[in-house]
This record gives sequence, C-alpha cells and structure tokens, in this order.
Amino acid sequence: MELIYQYAWLIPVLPLLGAMVVGLGLISLNKFTNSLRQLNAVLVVSLQGAAMVLSFALLWSQIQGHAPYTYSLEWAAAGNFHLVMGYTIDHLTALMLVIVTTVAFLVMVYTDGYMAHDAGYVRFYAYLSLFASSMLGLVISPNLVQVYIFWELVGMCSYLLIGFWYDRKASADAAQKAFVTNRVGDFGLLLGILGLYWATGSFEFDVMGERLHELVHSGALSAGLASLFAVLVFLGPVAKSAQFPLQVWLPDAMEGPTPISALIHAATMVAAGVFLIARMYPVFEGIPLAMDTIAYTGAITAFLGASIAITQNDIKKGLAYSTISQLGYMVMAMGVGAYSAGLFHLMTHAYFKAMLFLGSGSVIHGMEEVVGHDPILAQDMRLMGGLRKYMPVTAITFLIGTLAICGIPPFAGFWSKDEILGAAFEAKPALWAVAWLTAGITAFYMFRMYFMTFEGQFRGNETDIRKEILVESSPALQPAFGPGAMDPKELEHGHGDHEAHSDHEHHSEFPHESPLTMTFPLMALAVPSVLVGLVGTPFANYFEAFIHPPGEAVAEVLEHAEEFNLTEFLVMGGSSVGIALIGITLASLMYMSRAIDAGAIAKTIQPLYKLSRNKWYFDDIYDFLFVRGSRRLARQVMEVDYRVVDGAVNLTGLITVLSGEGLKYFETGRAQFYALIVFGAVLGIVIVFGVT
Repeated sequence: MELIYQYAWLIPVLPLLGAMVVGLGLISLNKFTNSLRQLNAVLVVSLQGAAMVLSFALLWSQIQGHAPYTYSLEWAAAGNFHLVMGYTIDHLTALMLVIVTTVAFLVMVYTDGYMAHDAGYVRFYAYLSLFASSMLGLVISPNLVQVYIFWELVGMCSYLLIGFWYDRKASADAAQKAFVTNRVGDFGLLLGILGLYWATGSFEFDVMGERLHELVHSGALSAGLASLFAVLVFLGPVAKSAQFPLQVWLPDAMEGPTPISALIHAATMVAAGVFLIARMYPVFEGIPLAMDTIAYTGAITAFLGASIAITQNDIKKGLAYSTISQLGYMVMAMGVGAYSAGLFHLMTHAYFKAMLFLGSGSVIHGMEEVVGHDPILAQDMRLMGGLRKYMPVTAITFLIGTLAICGIPPFAGFWSKDEILGAAFEAKPALWAVAWLTAGITAFYMFRMYFMTFEGQFRGNETDIRKEILVESSPALQPAFGPGAMDPKELEHGHGDHEAHSDHEHHSEFPHESPLTMTFPLMALAVPSVLVGLVGTPFANYFEAFIHPPGEAVAEVLEHAEEFNLTEFLVMGGSSVGIALIGITLASLMYMSRAIDAGAIAKTIQPLYKLSRNKWYFDDIYDFLFVRGSRRLARQVMEVDYRVVDGAVNLTGLITVLSGEGLKYFETGRAQFYALIVFGAVLGIVIVFGVT
C-alpha cells in the first residue's frame, strides 16, 4: 500500500483546519482577525492548495493501477447494528477530489480580487474553506450514512454562502428558498436511506445493490417497493442538482457573490447529486422504473433550463439556467446507462462552467466602475456590449467557455456531450431528440450572451436603458417569490442601492480588465476547457477505461471502446455540431449583425416568450400553492386554536368559576343548614324513587 493512502483523510481536514482557525479568530478576536485580511486568505488558499496536491497524487496512483483503498472504523454499535465511518479512495473518488480541489483553489485565488473591498472578506474565506471541506468529505465517504452527514453540511454551507450578504433582503430570501427546496429532496433521500436499510440491512453501496436485487429476484421484496426506495433516494439529487421540479432555487442563488456561483453552482454542490447517482448506481441499474425516472427527469430538466435561458438578461441567471440544463444532460446520461458519459460531462462542465461564471464576475466587476454597485444594472446584458475591447482576457476565456458548452470541436464539451447524445440515441431515441434540440438552444442562448456582452457598441452609459431596466425590476412589477424579486431600495452596503449610487457617482466611463488575481484563474481554467475532453475521444477513450460502472469488468470496457464506428461518429457528431451551428448563426443574425429583429419575433410568439420570460410560471405556481397556501393553512390552524382549543380551555375555566361562585353560598358553617340540605336531598330521592 502506498503511504499516500494513509494520509488521504487530510484532504477534507486541511480546508476544515483553515475554516476553524479563521472562524475561531472571527468569533474571539473579530477586529484583529479582520485586520489580517491577506494573511487569512493566504492560510486558507495554501491549505486548499495542499489538499489539491494530495488529490492529484491519489489520482495519479489510481491511474497507475493501484487497487482501491478503504479505511473504516466502528463509529457506533448497538446489538446487531454497527455504524462504520472512514474514507474510500477509488477511481471515482480520485477524479472528484481533483475536480473539487482544483476549482475550489482557483475560486479562492479569484476571490481575493473580487471581494477585495468587501467588509466580509475574511468571513467569506472561512465559509469557502468550510464548504470545500464538506464537499470533499462527501466525496470520500464509504457509505450512505456518512454521505448524508456531509450532504447536509454542504447544504448548510450553501445557505451561508448564498445569504452571505444577509442584510440584502433578496440574498436572505434566496438562501431561505434554497434551504427549504433542498429540504424537500433531502427528506425523500432520508426516507430512501431508511427504506434501503430496512430491506438490505446495510448502508454500503455495493452491498445494498446486490442484496436489493437478490430480494427482488427471489420475491422477498416487491419490485414496486424497491423502485419506491430508489426513487426516494433520487429525490436528493433532484433537489441538490436542481432537477425538475425542484430547480427553482438555483437561479435565485445567484444573489450570492459570484465566486460562489462558480464553486457551488457549477462544479461542486450541484454536481453532488450526479455523484450520488453514480455512487448509488449498483442500486439504480437493476431497477428499470428508477432508471427511466432518472432519464426522463434529466431530459425534461435539460430542455426546461435551456428554454428559460433564452430570454434571460441577467448574465448570472442566464448561466444558472444553463447549469440546470447541463445537469439535466448528466442525469439523463445516468438514466440511459451511460455512466461514464455522464461523469465525463460532469468533469468537462465543471471546468468550462466555472470559467464562465468567473468570467461573468469579471464582467460585473468591470461594469460596477461604470454603473455603480447596483447588481441589477451591473449584471444586465442590455447595458453591456463591446466589452471585448476593454476586457480582452475575460472576452477570450468567455468565448472559449461558450464554444465548449456549445459542443464545438475540439473543445471539451463536444466530446462529452456527443457521447451522451450517442448513448441516448441507442437507448431511447425520443430522449435523444429532446437532447439534440436542447443542444441547438444552448448554442443560441450562449452566443446571445456572448454577443450582447462582448460585441457591438458599449451601452453602459445610455440612461434610457438604465431607466427601463430599473422600472422593469421595480418590486411593484415583480412577484414576491422567485428570481428577480429584488427591491433596489433594500440593497445596502454598496450592493445595490441605486439611489445612493446614481449615475454621477460611477468612477469611469468605460469598464476595465480585472486584476491578475481574477484573470489568472480564468486563463488556468481555459486550459482544461480546451484540452480535457481529449481524454474521452471515442477512438481513444481513456476516460471510459478509467471510470466505468461498478461491477463491470475492465475487459468489457476496453472491448466496448474498441468498437469505434467512424461513420456513426461522423453522423452523430455532425448532427450535434450542425444544430449548434444553426443556433450560433441565429444568435449572430439577431444580436450581432441585427439582420433579424429579435423583438419582432418575441411579439409574434408572445405566449411562448412570456412562458420563457416567466420561467414557465414555476415560481408563481409554487408561490400560490405552497407559500400562500401554507399561510392560508396557518391562518385556519390559528382559527382552530383560537376558537376550539382556547375555547375549550376558557369554557372549562368559566364553568369552574361559576360552579365555585355558586357553591360558596352553601358553605355557611351552620350545622342546621347542612342538616336541612341532607333532609332535602333524602326527600328528593324518596319522591323520585317513589314515583318510579
């Protein structure tokens, strides 16, 4: 056994140590700790860098053929019940450790420039480090109980980071919405865990799958009950990976600082759902109903996210809906049995989407110099345009990410997306058709985003557009629940008060390129966005040889990899590139050359435009059913409590008072009066019994 495996536990512990040191400093010596801003940042980033180096060492060891390693210790025992904790290092774990640590490290470097002037700079680094530790702990967990513990820790960190600017109502509401929505899925996950343990008596992934399938085949457990347990477990990934119908929290989460959007909502937390599906694959793969549920949920989510992203003007929310759509691709791949393809897309997407989110943060950072610190104005693409001239590094890296997500060869996204489309076509052609159409929509809205932001003339100084945007975002015109429910008057502390940051208070007429601490992570992420897909080409698929479904022999994987059909590849790859080029062409005609009037088309298909613009009315429906519905139910319960429960208590007290008041006149202390009462009572009894 290599020595490195004995110290693999340090990977989640190192970021945890950074979070503890900085957090304890903030609690005990707040002013002093905040005064050492750069020192705290260096500590946290260095510890994360050390975890990244260890992760790469483990990945290299696994590539070299080292056997998977598991360390376990008995955490609790009661009779026949034994709860084991520890860590496991296998191919999937090694890959995820590298993805999480590299993205987290680059995001932490980027944070120094983006949050340089924020009062919560040190606190933000503590949250980042705690989140990285929680996610890494989830990745190395050897059983479902430990996964669930870190699953909830990741959710808690997400709540803290989304609501980082807690004095802004929009951020506080977004954090609460994310927390509540994820609790719905997590409750299903908990029920599924308990159900699987009841059926199999184990929390180990392989053991659960093997025993569950034996029970179903022997008839000891019905297929319906097994499917129910599997679907309940799948509810956890549905919420965490923002799948239909629990996708509503992710766009609102853009209220948090942009580094969080890159770390949580591109590469790590939302990918945890796909990772859990991969870990639970031994359970899912033998249950057709569960696999179909996963596949169709992913396909619906992919199309839903893409169709909403078309009409988004907020650059971060456009990327958020893009993330929802791409996560749908990954989940669909898992559902159709394309295990390796789903995880391959998880890896490529993590890098180019993190770069796109960080690129949007760079754009916002530059726009704030022109429009002030109002996020409504700084993030609206209608006020951008022509930024390539002022922010060349950001523009080039954003274009690379755009080409990657659109599936243009040889960028990383082409190879992973093409593999998913090919697997979907073989398994379920209807799902392939949805995914293929979604690929075209993706290319359209991503290049719409690129052209509106970086090409044409700069529009940031046009007051008419500013007024239109502020009127449109007025709280009187927005629902109280859902994306965009932001009152500009409530945004304080330099993050949105458009009255305090009026037009005459901006610092420059045009934006400028971001500092090196922000552009270096963009350039670093551009490298895997271009090259990492080459490890998974269909004619030399090293990724599939390394990451394959549990229980599948390596020989079978290699045999499948050798079945490369050039004609099939050219047809499938050509069709996906073709639909992407159509989307890019339409975007260029509408938003670059202006040969086609996008506004006129929107008026022509007004119902569809409104459907997309209003996010398919999911927020309005949930607001009516759950928010207002729960309030109505609460009022009814209050009425019952007031009239029935309190009424019964009050009536009891009233009867007691009246009976006491009446009986006190019979307590005179005179023996003659008591004798008279006894005589009257006896006489009454005699009369009653005498009559009867």
